[in-house]
Amino acid sequence: MTEQEKNDGTAALSHFNEAGEARMVDVGGKPETRREAVAEGIISLSPEAFQLVKSGAIGKGDVLGVARLAGIMAAKRVDELIPLTHPLLLDKTDIVFQLDDVGNAIRIEALAGASGKTGVEMEALTAVTVTALTIYDMCKAVDKGMVISNIRLLRKTGGKSGSYLVTAGTVGVVDESMDGR
Repeated sequence: MTEQEKNDGTAALSHFNEAGEARMVDVGGKPETRREAVAEGIISLSPEAFQLVKSGAIGKGDVLGVARLAGIMAAKRVDELIPLTHPLLLDKTDIVFQLDDVGNAIRIEALAGASGKTGVEMEALTAVTVTALTIYDMCKAVDKGMVISNIRLLRKTGGKSGSYLVTAGTVGVVDESMDGR
């Protein structure tokens, strides 16, 4: 039985010791493997704000360019933001945008990759979140009613738990018109 299994063989939360106290998981004995994760999120804007972003006419500058940089920077700083995460040396991080003209929304997809002893899911999820928050910040003078939604892990590879791929029926709403995978 591993330390991540309960006595009955079911999965246990690994960030708590036997007394229920928070702890950083010891990954020292784990082998390094290639790990990648992809996460997504959507920010919905007013028609006016969406058109300003799309045309590059927001007064603060290139919204998507700045948001992309913010997301990449955030992925590199996860261990400073989320307690008990390990510092990672990311090999790659990318942010891709998909504009939905019908829904006045921007789908954000973030990829994080590293060779290491722990996964990069939090890096991909944080990149999506900070990217969306940056879009909000840069557009709030025009639209304070923007909605950030559906932030989730789409897939991950590597590590002891193997691969994960979101499938139909997985919790969370996906607008199929924006699903460009």
